[in-house]
Amino acid sequence: MNERYLSVDQVAEVLGTTVRFPRRLIEERRITYVKVGRHVRIPESAVREFIDAHTVRPRRSNLGRAA
Repeated sequence: MNERYLSVDQVAEVLGTTVRFPRRLIEERRITYVKVGRHVRIPESAVREFIDAHTVRPRRSNLGRAA
């Protein structure tokens, strides 16, 4: 069990958002979370997966092609 679990405040800091955003992700079940009593924790791997799933990659360049 080497997984690190983050609080909502820590996830907001990682994502650079307010606390409201990760709370909304939890409410809409758009991110994996764990309830420990009344506390909510988000696995670090779930945050990485969320970021990867929402990362927009640049398009390949069309250099050298005629339009």
